[in-house]
Amino acid sequence: MARLTAGIASSHIPALGVAIDLGKRGEPYWDAALKGYDWTRDWEAAARPDVVILVYNDHATAFDMKIIPTFAIGCGDRFAPADEGWGPRPVPVVEGHPGLAWHIAQCLILDEFDMTIINDMPVDHGLTVPLSLMFGQPVAWPCKVVPLAVNVVTYPPPTGNRCWLLGEAIARAVASFPDDLNVQIWGTGGMSHQLQGPRAGLINRAWDTRFLDDLTADPQRLRHIPHIEYLRETGSEGIEMVMWLIMRGALGAVRELHRHYHVPASNTAVGHIVLEVLP
Repeated sequence: MARLTAGIASSHIPALGVAIDLGKRGEPYWDAALKGYDWTRDWEAAARPDVVILVYNDHATAFDMKIIPTFAIGCGDRFAPADEGWGPRPVPVVEGHPGLAWHIAQCLILDEFDMTIINDMPVDHGLTVPLSLMFGQPVAWPCKVVPLAVNVVTYPPPTGNRCWLLGEAIARAVASFPDDLNVQIWGTGGMSHQLQGPRAGLINRAWDTRFLDDLTADPQRLRHIPHIEYLRETGSEGIEMVMWLIMRGALGAVRELHRHYHVPASNTAVGHIVLEVLP
C-alpha cells in the first residue's frame, strides 16, 4: 500500500525562486537564506519520494474573487507554471498523479470534507518555489505532485483545527491506496510576515521559533491557535501557517531531522523543517 514517510514545511517566498532562477546563490544575502535547504536536497535525493502531496495557496493566478475554494485538489495529469505578471518561472511542468489524487478526493469527500476537484490549473510560486528549494534545478521534477490549494488569502480561511483534521483524513486516504508508493506531504507558506500597511515588514522570531518547536514538542497546541493570534503575532500573511497543520495532522508520531530559520528574505521570515514518520 501507499505510505506517508515524511512531512516537510517551508516558506514559499517568491523572491527565493527568483534568486534561484537568476543564479544568485553565491550572493551573501541570498546564500544565507538558501543554504539551509542544502541538507534537504541531499536527503531528498536519498529518500526518493514517488509522490508529494503539496499543500500551498494560490496567489490570484488559478483562482480570483469569482471562485474561492477553501480546499481544492488537483487531479490532472500536468500543471504548468503560472505567469504571475513577468512570465512563467523557468522550471519544469509539474507532473500530477491522477490515480492517487482522485482516490484522495473520493476518500476526503466521503469523509465529509467538501473538496473542490480541479483538473486544469496553473500553479504559481506557492507550489513551484518549494519544489525548487527541495530539488534544485532539474530538467524534470523527480516525483509526481498532487497539488492541494488552500484559501488563506480571502477571509474566512479554514481554522488550524480543520486543517489538522484534513491532514488526518489525507493520511487515511493514502493508507488505503493499493499501489506501493513512497508519499511525502509538504505544508508551505509563512512564516511571520506582513506585506502591506503600517506593520509591513513585521517578523516575530520568538513566535516562529515556538511554532517550529511545537511541531514536534506540542503539536496539539498548534491546532487551536485562533485566527486573531496569527494576525496579531505574525502579520496578515502569517495565516499561511495553518497549511503546515495539514502536513502535521497527516503524520502521527515523528522525529525532527532538520530545521532552518533565517530572517529576512525579502522582508519575510524563512522557516523550514523536515519531519520523519516514526514506524
